[in-house]
Amino acid sequence: MISAALADFGLRETAGPGNTPQILQWAQETGLADAYRADSIPWCGLFMAHVAQVAGRNVPPSPLWALSWARFGIEGGQPELGDVLVFVRQGGGHVGLYIGEDSRCYHVLGGNQGDRVCITRIAKERLYAVRQPPYVNKPRSAATYLLAATGEVSSNEA
Repeated sequence: MISAALADFGLRETAGPGNTPQILQWAQETGLADAYRADSIPWCGLFMAHVAQVAGRNVPPSPLWALSWARFGIEGGQPELGDVLVFVRQGGGHVGLYIGEDSRCYHVLGGNQGDRVCITRIAKERLYAVRQPPYVNKPRSAATYLLAATGEVSSNEA
């Protein structure tokens, strides 16, 4: 799933009333176009649905709602590279992929983080669920990675 997410790394949401064609294309490809019609709607769940579909993973019901990703895959414990992390935020949730962590924050690869696909730091106390993709053979890279505590901490990904 990380490889699929990195393919869109740096993609930015169109500012103003216009829509980003790539984001609307994800809605078409995932069968969510009836529910998702403008990139002004939070799109972290849509991004994850796109990533999961490209990676051949099952998408949970109601994937546009970030907190629905708490039903993805299997329950995880200590987050490891590639795990799906679900966070709470004012007015909803956020979902992305675990890249690593520092003492205070998880480093998360996701969509709609500062209106783009990027890696951002999110405070550990906001964590709602850790979900692991169902592996046939878990890769050795699926481990916990300690990273430097650099960069701003995200407070609202909407």
